[in-house]
Amino acid sequence: MSKTLPYIIGIAGGSASGKTTFINRLREQFNTNELCVISQDNYYKSLSDQQVDANGEVNFDLPEAIDFKRLIRDVKTLAKGQEVRMIEYTFNNPGAFPKELVFKSAPILIIEGLFIYAEDKLSRLFDLKVFIEARPDIMFKRRMKRDLNERGIPEEMIRYQWNEHFMPAYEEHMMPHRDSVDMIVVNNSHFDHSFKVFSDHCVQVLSTASARKSL
Repeated sequence: MSKTLPYIIGIAGGSASGKTTFINRLREQFNTNELCVISQDNYYKSLSDQQVDANGEVNFDLPEAIDFKRLIRDVKTLAKGQEVRMIEYTFNNPGAFPKELVFKSAPILIIEGLFIYAEDKLSRLFDLKVFIEARPDIMFKRRMKRDLNERGIPEEMIRYQWNEHFMPAYEEHMMPHRDSVDMIVVNNSHFDHSFKVFSDHCVQVLSTASARKSL
């Protein structure tokens, strides 16, 4: 366990593996004075800075799609006890109105996203690394439902992005880091046991922080 606070945790995993569900459950258990969550999704570069594939389609499923320099800067700002403000990323959905997001430092900082272990300077900041995984067929069904309902992406494009963008990136930029993490959460149907282990660890971190503060 880190000797200084905040305690920084990375939570990575494939698209629709269950990262958001896992984190939402954490938010139900811990308050904002205890835990702060930053999503890699809010650090996508502008559309004009994204790479396109051989067919001229924008490929968001690459580490290069993320502004890691800004993400690292914000993590370090939070680690100093300062707040971070940003505009919500809405996945280029014309029907979504982006909000201003305000993040306040907390004893536990959680950084979640697809490629957070692919950037070495960011990966070195983590005190604990978690990888959430599910079978590819299960992730695909979840992604299809999410992108249709929440992001307004046509089904044909969802299939194209999955086969041409996501799966190649999953094999090249995510799976190689799976064996070097501290905890693997399997979420084919549920993650109840793993969640309890993880949340108990967070309780221990907070208890230790409280004990230090009282000295």
